[in-house]
Amino acid sequence: MQIRHIRNEKLHTIKPGYRGNKVINGQFANGEELYVPGFGKVLKWQLTPNPQRAEKKADIYAPPVMKGCSFVQTDEDMVVWLGHASFLIRLNGTTFLTDPVFYDLPLLKRQAELPCPPEQLRGIDFLLLSHGHRDHLDKKSIRTVYGQNPGVKALAPLGAGELLRSFERQLPYQEAGWYQQYDLTPAGVEVYFLPASHWYRRGAFDMNKVLWGSFVIKTNNLLLYFAGDTGLNSHFEEIQELFGPMDVCIMPIGAYKPPFLMKLSHLNPHEAVKAYNMLRGGTFIPMHYGTYDLSDEPMGEPVQLIQQIAEAGMLQGLQLPAIGEPLLVRQLV
Repeated sequence: MQIRHIRNEKLHTIKPGYRGNKVINGQFANGEELYVPGFGKVLKWQLTPNPQRAEKKADIYAPPVMKGCSFVQTDEDMVVWLGHASFLIRLNGTTFLTDPVFYDLPLLKRQAELPCPPEQLRGIDFLLLSHGHRDHLDKKSIRTVYGQNPGVKALAPLGAGELLRSFERQLPYQEAGWYQQYDLTPAGVEVYFLPASHWYRRGAFDMNKVLWGSFVIKTNNLLLYFAGDTGLNSHFEEIQELFGPMDVCIMPIGAYKPPFLMKLSHLNPHEAVKAYNMLRGGTFIPMHYGTYDLSDEPMGEPVQLIQQIAEAGMLQGLQLPAIGEPLLVRQLV
């Protein structure tokens, strides 16, 4: 077994004594251990009847959409959900776009509308790319954003550069490992790449060749956490210990059934709230639901559960925006 640890040696690593991400026989480990989703579990999923099949078929939920892109022209700090894991985030005059995926995907139709044509998303300074799965990293969407924002730069995980070059050869990018700070952002805004419990695959021979993770954006008065795709693990406590309480947490709540397949790489709503509590979070903004049909739960179940958790008094900071609805940061903290 060949084991090594890698990181971007040009970037600052904020966790004392951290040697870099563990790579086992050429594959990024999920922390210390290699995680490869077994074909047997996928086959079991395909052959096992979904106990919620009828409920899922009858579910017609789609997230509400606030039409228009006026938020692009303003200069206020805000968070705007664009569906799935795509958010426009503006802090201290710097505009980020997370995991932009705007179109139908192979064998996967987009279920939720966008607030406006993606060509109208201008003024984007940075792409935050959490990992390389197709519902988070899409060639057509990347090319659309770059076409309208020729000055945009991508902040990406280790190993993502070759993939990005195949999408758009002129797109500048910087790769980081876990616990590393990107050095491309302007004064007053810091971005850190941090752990997530997940995995990577796009083709037949690239299992775990590209890293995955989460982001913290830090200003002088705000800490914003974007979880990416993740299962429940100890990294939430580690992140809180490094940074302190998170003012805004953007947390995934969908694609969690069947648990035997999804649990190690996705959060259900109850787990998302538990992770948010580990982060000592303030505002909770859910994502990763209602846009693409990825799993066995009905489309509307994740948002129904997160509302029930909030109504029971177990989640104080829930914000449930429509797609395209600006959440002003000054009202969130």
